[in-house]
Amino acid sequence: MSDGYLGSAMREHPSDRVDLRSDTVTQPVAAMRDRMHAAEVGDDVLGDDPTVNELQTRLAAMLGKEAALFVPSGTMSNAVAIRAHTNPGDEIVTEATSHIYIYEGGGYAALSGCSVALVNGVRGVMTAGDVKSAIRKAAGSMSHFPDASLICVENTSNRGGGTCYQLATLDEIAAVAKDAGCASHIDGARLFNAVVATGVSPARMVQEYDSISICLSKGLGTPVGSVLVGGASLISQAHRWRKMFGGGMRQAGILAAAGLYALDHHVERLAEDHKRAACLAEAVNGMAGFSVDLDAVQSNMCYIEITDGRSAELVIEALAKDGIDLLSIGPTTIRAVTHLHITDEDIERAVGTFSSFAHLALSE
Repeated sequence: MSDGYLGSAMREHPSDRVDLRSDTVTQPVAAMRDRMHAAEVGDDVLGDDPTVNELQTRLAAMLGKEAALFVPSGTMSNAVAIRAHTNPGDEIVTEATSHIYIYEGGGYAALSGCSVALVNGVRGVMTAGDVKSAIRKAAGSMSHFPDASLICVENTSNRGGGTCYQLATLDEIAAVAKDAGCASHIDGARLFNAVVATGVSPARMVQEYDSISICLSKGLGTPVGSVLVGGASLISQAHRWRKMFGGGMRQAGILAAAGLYALDHHVERLAEDHKRAACLAEAVNGMAGFSVDLDAVQSNMCYIEITDGRSAELVIEALAKDGIDLLSIGPTTIRAVTHLHITDEDIERAVGTFSSFAHLALSE
C-alpha cells in the first residue's frame, strides 16, 4: 500500500473473502497442523500428556509463575480463576466493558456466586484510583456490603478498541488490590498483543498479578485452548474447578501442540497485524461517514463509528456483498480485527470497499 507497509503475506487459508470479524476465525497453518499430527499424547486428566505438560511448563516460565493449566477456552480459564480466588458472596471488581462482565454469560454469578463492581474506564482501561474506590468490604458496613476479593484487569481491552495498559498502571492496580486484601487477575486473552505493542516482556507485565489467562486461539492462531497461569497452590485449586466445570480433556496434546507452535512462530508476527489495523484505521478515518479514534488503535483492532446516520448492520451488509466481513458492536459501531490470514492486499481491498461505500453515500 505504501513503502512502509508490510509486504509479507500469511494467508494459508484460501478464501475469496476478507474476514475481519475476529482473530478467532483463523485456521491452523500447515506447519501447525504437522506439529499437531506428530504430537506425543497421553491422558491429561491423569496428568500424563507430555505435550500438555510442556505447554503448561513453558507458559509458566514465560510469565515468571510457578504453574499453569490448559483449559478448553478463555471463558473457562477466567471462570476457574474467579472460582479459585473467591468464595460465594464475594465481589469482583472489573471494568464496565470487560469480557468477564459482557461476554461470559454471567459465569461469575452462576458458577462462583459473586457479585460485580464495575469501573468505568477510559477506552476500557481502569485507573488504580477508580479501582480503589470500587472496592467494598463487609467489615464496617453492618454486613451490608459483600467482600471484594478479586480485581480483574483485561489487557488488551477488547471493547476499549484493543487498547493496552501502561506498565505503571498495571503495577498500581495490583498494589491497590494487595493493600485491600484482594487477589489480582489479568484476563490476558490477547496479552501477547499487549506485549508486542508495548515492548514489555510477558513476565514483567504480569509480575505483580496472582493469575493470568492466556488465549491461544485468538491472535496466536490455534484452533482451541487457553492457559491459566499462576502460583502452584492456585493452579491446584483451578485444576479441581476445571474438573467440576467439565473442562478435563484426555489426549489434549494434539491441541497443546498447536499452542507450542504458536509460541514459537506467531508472537513476534503480531506486529504485522497491528500495523495493518493502523493502516485500515487511518484510511477509513479520512472517509466521509466514518470516524475512528486513532489513539485507541493500539493493537490488532479497529473500531469504526458510522457518523452519517446509517446503521452498523446496513454498512456490514453492504460491505459483505463485496466480500468484506465485519462485526457490529453497537447500533453505529463496527469492529475490524486483523489476524494472520489478513494480507496487505486484503487491507487494500477493505479500504477500497469502504471508500466506494463512502462515495456512494455522498452521492445519494
